[in-house]
Amino acid sequence: MKSLKRFDYLFLSTKGLILVAISMVAMVTAIWGTLSGPMVEWGVRDITVKLLGMELHHWQREGRVIMLYHTIAMSVVAIEVYMITSIVPMKKAQQLSINKLVTFGYLMAMIFGLGFAYFGHNFALHGLFLVGQALLFFAGLSLTAALWPWNKEYFLAPDSPYAHTKSGLDLERLAFFTMAVMTLLSAIWGAVTGSYWGNGHETFLGEDLIRIPHKTHLEHAIIGHLHIMLSLVAVAITLIVGRWLDFKGALHKWAMYFMIVGSVVLTTGALAIVWLPWAHTIIYVGAVGVMGAALIYVIFSWHKLIVEGVADIENPTFMDKIKALFKDPLKFGPGWQMVFMNFTVSGVGIFMAIKLEKIFRVWNAREERITLVGHWHILAALIATIIVMYYWDISGVKGKIRKWLGWLLIIGSDVAFASATIFSMKRLFVSEYNQGPVVSTTMLLIDFGLGAILIMLALFLGWRLYDLFQKDGVWTKEATNPELDVNRIFPKEPVKDVNVEGEVEK
Repeated sequence: MKSLKRFDYLFLSTKGLILVAISMVAMVTAIWGTLSGPMVEWGVRDITVKLLGMELHHWQREGRVIMLYHTIAMSVVAIEVYMITSIVPMKKAQQLSINKLVTFGYLMAMIFGLGFAYFGHNFALHGLFLVGQALLFFAGLSLTAALWPWNKEYFLAPDSPYAHTKSGLDLERLAFFTMAVMTLLSAIWGAVTGSYWGNGHETFLGEDLIRIPHKTHLEHAIIGHLHIMLSLVAVAITLIVGRWLDFKGALHKWAMYFMIVGSVVLTTGALAIVWLPWAHTIIYVGAVGVMGAALIYVIFSWHKLIVEGVADIENPTFMDKIKALFKDPLKFGPGWQMVFMNFTVSGVGIFMAIKLEKIFRVWNAREERITLVGHWHILAALIATIIVMYYWDISGVKGKIRKWLGWLLIIGSDVAFASATIFSMKRLFVSEYNQGPVVSTTMLLIDFGLGAILIMLALFLGWRLYDLFQKDGVWTKEATNPELDVNRIFPKEPVKDVNVEGEVEK
């Protein structure tokens, strides 16, 4: 009976589902991380390959990397879907159906996709990988239907502090809906292109095409697909943490309008690069909207943390406000990571676009390639840190452990990402002949920062695994927590509520 309860906890509760997905990503990262970098020089890759029976032919590398990226990305999307179904009001049947589809989808895609790419290219496994992707897409359709913002059951009261129109339309729900629709459209973009594999389209990595002046429509489509999907994952986590910190008021309304319009324009620009040479101008406009919404969130969240932190102080000083802001690293962290992103991702990307011909195209192609790869990886990793902060908070991490975990995550990641940025842009201030000290220092700091995060995450997951086998562990309390069974973690005060059977309550 206990085993059945553990299964229910892991695959029916929000916290359990997120825990399983994070564990799967961590396991894949740990194993496949031994196949590159210094692990190759140390001989660790050879041990992994022989132990697991992998087939690593050098002419198939691009395909393997693409499969690995897709499996991890789909797991992250699954985690965000679990979060959305737990915090946005919807019928219980819809929540359970979406979560089940997402779970089957990402697990099938991950297991069979990696099996196909690294263990012999059995095309039956590739077929099952496609089935997993299809299930994920259908889950996206179901989520979009559940998020339908014009359902009057979810309209807000006229005096609600949350963003809404005069008729009561929940603008935040509309933003979630818009993000979901744009994600489905972007997924179709990649799927249609993938259907031409071997018939006009060949496998490639985006960074390998940077110096090719003429690209095919299919190549442009893939480049647009990979950029917009990562951007929409960032949009989703921004909306999620806004709900987490109870984003509301006048700033909330402005942010939602920025996010809705920005998401549509950004997606339009990213997909339009197939035909329009000036599509990047559309992308810039959309990015301004999305980044504007994130900035408004940062202003609101930091102001809220300060106000709540000094509520018991009659005449708070500047230092009192700073202490209040830094008091809870897990709630301060998402806003800080969004600000920090401007120095390591957005700022670098804008600078590259402005000075592309004058500076970066003068460099050796390898240096520009390093900058682009670092650009994408830093953004993805920053999103991952915010997801971990959210999960630690809903998992009930408190006290000194909460502070240690939060600050180690922030400091470790920022040291690593700042060092990676300096490494990628090193040609601006040091020649190839004199780059040795810069390369050695930045690589050491990257390893230190990421190593600290991975060790900390491994210890946390190890503790969760140990706890799962305890008769009266923390998991038993989480499994009986009603917040896991009904998506009411952060209610938004709809005019009418919906019970677990999906019937309207009076």
